[in-house]
Amino acid sequence: MERIDIAVVDDHDLFREGLMLVLRQIPGFNVVFDASDGESFLAKLGKHRPDIVLMDINMPRLDGVAATAQSLALQPDLKIIALTMFSDQLHYSQMIQAGVKGFMLKKGNKQELQQAITEVFSEGAYFSREILQKVALHTLRRAEDKLFTPREVVVIGLVCSGLTSPEIAARLGISIKTVEGHRTNLFQKTGVRNSTELVLWAVRHEYLTIG
Repeated sequence: MERIDIAVVDDHDLFREGLMLVLRQIPGFNVVFDASDGESFLAKLGKHRPDIVLMDINMPRLDGVAATAQSLALQPDLKIIALTMFSDQLHYSQMIQAGVKGFMLKKGNKQELQQAITEVFSEGAYFSREILQKVALHTLRRAEDKLFTPREVVVIGLVCSGLTSPEIAARLGISIKTVEGHRTNLFQKTGVRNSTELVLWAVRHEYLTIG
């Protein structure tokens, strides 16, 4: 199994230390360093090259949004997963614009933690399904959109809300096969590989906003 080097950035000592303890119990995961704020993270990043960073959003001195943007300017290949609570959702769009590859709830379990890190490392993106189902996603309609049809814009919002193809079909009164066709077209037009990457793409390109 390929080793995954991980950095943990969170200002709550007890949570950060507990998270590192869990990470060290998972085969193939290696914690290279931890930091209690964005400034100390950037200082340590100059000496290490982690594969994955677990990044808190609200921190003193330098928050997760700024730390994400500045770290990716230094190491563009860095893959950052935001550690979040539902109360952070006003910052979700900012974190996506800054370049994060995934979101995981702080209350998540060991299995989800392993899944989030593994998927971001291998597939490029992860978004907690619970987050997608509970946060407020707003569609930014465009009067003249040359990339998508009006129906595709609607489907983007539903896919990004975490709905399955059968659920979307029932919501729109169309067949599952038609929904799958829309999904395929959306993936081809945006160059993404899955629904999670579509969420990140849609927010970065201002088709959706969160919060």
